[in-house]
Parts: sequence; structure tokens; C-alpha cells
Amino acid sequence: MTPTQVKQLTFTEFLAQSPDDAGIYELVDGEIVQVDATRAHKNVARFLVKSFNRETERLGLDYIVDKDIVVRTVNKNGQEQGRRPDVSVVSGSLWNANVFDYGAVTEPISLAVEVISTNWEDDYVDKLDEYQRLGINEYWIVDYLAIASRAYLGNPKIPAVFVYNLIDGQYQSQRYTLSDRIVSQIFPELTLTVEQVVSSSQLRKL
Repeated sequence: MTPTQVKQLTFTEFLAQSPDDAGIYELVDGEIVQVDATRAHKNVARFLVKSFNRETERLGLDYIVDKDIVVRTVNKNGQEQGRRPDVSVVSGSLWNANVFDYGAVTEPISLAVEVISTNWEDDYVDKLDEYQRLGINEYWIVDYLAIASRAYLGNPKIPAVFVYNLIDGQYQSQRYTLSDRIVSQIFPELTLTVEQVVSSSQLRKL
């Protein structure tokens, strides 16, 4: 008996068929996948949205900061993906060029942030490749629980924020830990430390 082949969705089909409820969904390898997040995870993302928004307003920067933007990427096999970064920073000029469009973008956004959860390899490997391929200028991986392997975090494993900057089409990374100030090219005057980001999860208060 020949197994039934499930039709792989395009990005456009994903946008049309994505469930219209409170869940968060991505297009991964042609399938709609629900992406769950803990409250601690959402606390970190919310903290970064507020921090980026304050900096945008303080300096009058041309950015829109959101946590509900779907980005069209392409994986190494040339397959369309629909990614939803935990935090997205997009040029205001780009965003407002068509205000009647929906929240999905196909152009490179300025900054994408992924807050790590149990499927951490997606962020460290797959999304890293896709965001680099798309041309996103800056990509943060926020490993506030120190979940990734020692190959990334060292030994002993401690929470870290990795900042990847696009240089000549390739990401160059910098790892920040503890009281390190996180250096951002998109927000050069930002004064956030890794400890502040980790504390925003509220885990210490449980």
C-alpha cells in the first residue's frame, strides 16, 4: 500500500490556512506547526519588546517593534518557511509602505530575537541559517535557561545571549553572559545586561 503524501504548503497557503485562534504557528517543512511558550519565555520576550520600544522612542529611530510578525524564509533545500520570531524589529518605512497588508513580511527585517525553549536546535541551527540566508542584519539567541549544549554555552553551562551580525553575507557571533552589556548594532546605545534579561523571566520569584 502506497503511503499517502501530505501536500506541503507554500508560504501563501500557510498564511491563508493558519488557524485563527490564540495559538502561535509557524510553517516548518511544509506543515503548520504550533509553537508553545511558557510564561517565563513570554516574560523575556515582552521585556525585550519594551526595552527596544523605549530605545526607539528615545532616539527617534525608524523602527517598529513587535512579537507577532511572520517572516518568510527559505531553508537550505529552497523550501519556503514561515517563521515568527519572539521579537521582531522592522524598518518603519518598510512596514508602513503598505499599511493595508497583513503582518507577514518577505523582506529582511532589521533584528530578530529567538528566546530559547526545549527545541533549541531550531534556533541555533535552522533559524540561524534561514535568517542569514534572508539577510536579517542582526539575530539574537537568548538562552536564559542555559538549555543548549556545552558546545555553545561552555562548561559549566550558564545563561547567555548570542548576538549575530551580518557581515559580507555571513553571521559573526558574540557571546554575552552574566553582567556583560549586550552590544547591538541596531540599538548601539542600549544598556541591557544578560542578568537583566534573565531576571525578566521572573523565575527567581517562583
